[in-house]
Amino acid sequence: MVMTTEAASDGVASVRPNMVPPAELLPDVFPTDRLNETGKPTRPLRDELRRIPNARNVVAVLSTLLQSYGVVIGAAVINTWWSYLVAFVLMVRGHVCLNILGHEAAHRLLFSNRRANDWVGRFLAYSSYQAMLAYRRAHFAHHRDEMGPAEPDASLYAGYPIPADSWHRKLRRDAVGISAYKNFKVLFGAIRRRKPEALQIAALHLVLFGTAIALDRPWAYVVWILSWSTLWRVSNRLRAIAEHGGMIRSSDRRETTHVIHQSLLARYWMVPYHTGWHLAHHVDMGVPWRNLPALHDELVASGWVTPDIEYPTYRAFWKAASSGSDGSVSERADGVSFLAFDD
Repeated sequence: MVMTTEAASDGVASVRPNMVPPAELLPDVFPTDRLNETGKPTRPLRDELRRIPNARNVVAVLSTLLQSYGVVIGAAVINTWWSYLVAFVLMVRGHVCLNILGHEAAHRLLFSNRRANDWVGRFLAYSSYQAMLAYRRAHFAHHRDEMGPAEPDASLYAGYPIPADSWHRKLRRDAVGISAYKNFKVLFGAIRRRKPEALQIAALHLVLFGTAIALDRPWAYVVWILSWSTLWRVSNRLRAIAEHGGMIRSSDRRETTHVIHQSLLARYWMVPYHTGWHLAHHVDMGVPWRNLPALHDELVASGWVTPDIEYPTYRAFWKAASSGSDGSVSERADGVSFLAFDD
């Protein structure tokens, strides 16, 4: 952890802690024969890592549909209290997968055919209440200048490390649906203003809800929306803070994005589809998800990413993120920017 000096409103400089690695742990090794001055791969490695595997991504999409729609359909067929409980828990991964492949489509990396990419990506994202086109606009601003003045999630990432009681309050708000309620308020407002994506999301979910009612399986849709509103909200915050919490605006991506060791358990529940190799994603956002571990390995081999800046587990990171003692942390960050239906 290092300290950042900022100018306060009264003109007196203040010092605020953050989670940026110390400068002595960030060796300057670029460019190399395979990576340019910012860490992006050079040709022919660039062409290899940026290739989109269309057929394999079809399998990924079908797998995601099986782990989301398939799980809930299976629970409805069994139609017992325990099947819905199991689906409620498993759907946290279902929503994670829907959102991650929606994110991949937002980057135009799901399929090389742009029409197919956007059609499939929008269906996946809309299934999990995410407006993909609006998200694409906001998310590209995030990639252009992380933590800069146009950062859409600045309030979500700011202020870490935070006191443990503040951290627990945020997670409780996620777990009981308060954060989801704020998201749905944005969505309903967009529906009233007749925003096209909001109307399309509403139409899809009216079909899903209507189908559940028509088949006398209303609990199927209850499980879908309730898991998103509680368990997925917690998972989403845990992942997002592990990506950028407490970092700063910088041209060095090691100062904007954390590095966390990827365990099998974390990759299953919270960061499937190689999402956890997030520093590599920010070094070159044109690399599809399948090749992020290969780019990460290149960054490690170059000496740019060292063991000293990698957290051994997500739990270790969250412990560090909730070890702050300054109680003046914003409580506003509930992650609603992806539902800002811009014109």
